[in-house]
Amino acid sequence: MFRITAALRSVCDITPTMLQHFGIRGLLLDLDNTLTTHDNPRPAEGVLDWIAVMKENGIAMCIVSNNHPPRVKPFADLLGLPFVCEGKKPLSKGFREARTVMGLPWKELAVVGDQIFTDVLGANLKRLKCIFVFPIAHEQTRFFRFKRRMEVPFLPREIYQEEKGTQS
Repeated sequence: MFRITAALRSVCDITPTMLQHFGIRGLLLDLDNTLTTHDNPRPAEGVLDWIAVMKENGIAMCIVSNNHPPRVKPFADLLGLPFVCEGKKPLSKGFREARTVMGLPWKELAVVGDQIFTDVLGANLKRLKCIFVFPIAHEQTRFFRFKRRMEVPFLPREIYQEEKGTQS
């Protein structure tokens, strides 16, 4: 239920070569703590350049967030990406909507996110590839601190090494 295809320190560590290795042509991107910090209207450092590289290499992308339109739409517009709000992760609603927008087969899609119980579990429930990225920053609310503690046993222990094509 919590298997991952690859674990990386940052979304910016995902490369077109890595995606080609796994047969991935489209990314279903989480927003908070994957592309930016929680509630931040600006992308994290390097994300705009990373998005440009993905687009140049023909990688389709769609933001899939459990957040509401006032949070997601301005951010997605800034990145020039389609988006699905209120995706209900780990349920498949948001992933199904994003796949329709992207027009790619399931086997060519991967979920990218920082949360075990939404992104990783959702990818596994839908039998999608999953790229886990460690959160940019940890949220400070009691709920998130509790949730992050519950994720610890399921966190990946190895980081994907592109030159080896494996986790290490």
